[in-house]
Amino acid sequence: MSSTEVPTPPPVNAFPQVLPVRVAEGERLRSVRLPGATLTVRSRPPARAGLPPALYVHGLGGSSQNWSELMRSLEGDVDSEAVDLPGFGDSPPPDDGNYSVSSHARAVIHLLDSSGRGPVHLFGNSLGGAVSTRVAAVRPDLVRTLTLVSPALPEIRVQRTAVPTGLLAVPGVTALFTRLSRDWTPEDRVRGVTALCYGDPARVTPEGFQAAVEEMERRLRLPYFWDAMTRSARGLVNSYTLGGQHNMWRQAARVLAPTLLVYGARDQLVGYRMARKAERTFRDSRLLSLPDAGHVAMMEYPEAVAAAFRDLLAQTADADTGS
Repeated sequence: MSSTEVPTPPPVNAFPQVLPVRVAEGERLRSVRLPGATLTVRSRPPARAGLPPALYVHGLGGSSQNWSELMRSLEGDVDSEAVDLPGFGDSPPPDDGNYSVSSHARAVIHLLDSSGRGPVHLFGNSLGGAVSTRVAAVRPDLVRTLTLVSPALPEIRVQRTAVPTGLLAVPGVTALFTRLSRDWTPEDRVRGVTALCYGDPARVTPEGFQAAVEEMERRLRLPYFWDAMTRSARGLVNSYTLGGQHNMWRQAARVLAPTLLVYGARDQLVGYRMARKAERTFRDSRLLSLPDAGHVAMMEYPEAVAAAFRDLLAQTADADTGS
């Protein structure tokens, strides 16, 4: 096998058993077998029957748990499901080892097609924002509205604080980082992630911190964790170099769905300056700027994001009725 050839991942049943993922009160998990991947889907039953469906897509290194607070806030507005992308959360790696943005988008499309829930109110954060943008661009029939929280769309001038994450895409860097960080405790790692992703890490409750530590311990036991991180980071960086109709900004301009853009002024991974470019690029967009939020506004300020989405929901309902 050449050094550039993608190795075939071992079968799912070859991986050792690890601790189960956390399921918050009122949530359910199910596993869905699809072409090329098996996905875990987290759901929260709606407050009443007949609410419109919503699907949430997490970012790099995240999981469906990242949406639990927002799902709880919106249980009276939408019928919520959040997906673990292949290789993340409780989903095993994709069958072909492909972690490109296009491959993640195909997995989401397969999920929506198989469930028959579309068109959905689609949410995406960071990498999940790029994935959701691609889904909305190529399959407008599946997306009723699009809500993007700090979407990882191409930047010419990347923030210095985002460089280490991008370096994961460089061959050999992950192995080096793993060696350098082998003495870090799960608590150390969670503190580092929180400091990078939150505008104010003090917003993380002791209970939330402990839950994150337990999830970190679980992930570090997965033999494919760093491979999924590395290949997804590489896939994201590669998506920035695509030209023509596959260029991410051109795809953003193709999105027909009403779009809510959420940006935090303290985001250390996606430049706040990108908010205005995104607002200009997406055809039917509105912008929520949160001065104290970082990269994961749906976790930091779920009620503010929920309120903005309800406004979007009301606007689209008015458009549907012609009022």
